[in-house]
Amino acid sequence: MRPTKAQIHYTMSRVRSSGSEIETCLGRALWKAGIRYRKQYNAVGRPDFVLVRAKIAIFCDSEFWHGYRWSKKSRAAFKRNRKYWIAKIERNRSRDRAVNRRLKKEGWLTLRFWERQIQESLADCVQAVIAAKSLRAVQ
Repeated sequence: MRPTKAQIHYTMSRVRSSGSEIETCLGRALWKAGIRYRKQYNAVGRPDFVLVRAKIAIFCDSEFWHGYRWSKKSRAAFKRNRKYWIAKIERNRSRDRAVNRRLKKEGWLTLRFWERQIQESLADCVQAVIAAKSLRAVQ
C-alpha cells in the first residue's frame, strides 16, 4: 500500500541537515583518532566538520540526497513525482560542485565521503582526513 501524502510529509519533515547517523559515526571516529573539529562551521556550504587551522572542510553525503551514481538507472527509481525528484537531486549535485569550487577558491581543501564509504570503510575515511591534515601542515 502506498503511503499517504500526510505520511510522506511526516517522514520528510524528520530529515535533518545535521546529526545524521553517518555524521555521528564519522565524528566519533575522527575524535577517537585525535582529530579535533568544529561542527556545522559557518563556511560556504556549511560543512559537517571543519579543521579550522588546516582549512579542511568535510562533508558526509547521503546517497539519496546527493545522487550517488546518478545515472539513468538511478533516475528510473523514482516512481512518484518523478520530475520534482530528478530536478531536486540535480540541483543538489550542482550546488555541491559550486560549494567545492567556492571553498577551493577561498583556500579550503574539501573532502566528501559517501554514506557507503563511511559505513563500509570508516577507517579509510579517517585515514584520508589524517593524510589531508598532514599535507596541509607541510604547506
